[in-house]
Amino acid sequence: MKTAIFSSFLFLLSYNIHAQNRQDIDTNIVKTIEGTIGETYKIISGERGKNRNWEAFRQLFTPDAQISVLVHDTTGRGIVKTYTLEEFVRIGMKYYEEDGFIEYPLKTIIHEYNGIANVFQSYYAKELDIEEEGVNSLQLIFDGERWWITSILWTSNMNGVELPKKYKK
Repeated sequence: MKTAIFSSFLFLLSYNIHAQNRQDIDTNIVKTIEGTIGETYKIISGERGKNRNWEAFRQLFTPDAQISVLVHDTTGRGIVKTYTLEEFVRIGMKYYEEDGFIEYPLKTIIHEYNGIANVFQSYYAKELDIEEEGVNSLQLIFDGERWWITSILWTSNMNGVELPKKYKK
């Protein structure tokens, strides 16, 4: 019984993933983990006033993807803010386009097995006059044709905790 339910779940997941596959992104880019992540940076990064291709951004993710940030209050306590893909796009559309935001990867560590991947990637980012470094942790799945981002969690050095040298170039 568990096998039948699990198989049905996998079929529905596969169907949902393929249903969102449109041609706003180059399908060759998402055939690799590096290409998929690189496209994410390419879309969100840009000077103030530059429109982003949010439809292409959506197509990098599974429909139920989560995007989270770990921020720290003045006592150093970590607080996680989690967004659905649509919430992130709605917030990011205004924030990234009005203020400008450019993010550069520094070092990437990929662990991949049997269609799942975890990517630990340090970054340098600049928005307005603020510069920061931090780490993105991305989880991806491979559906047999391409990679999909299922979640992103990031944190930065804005609380004064410097990025360790081992995560810099």
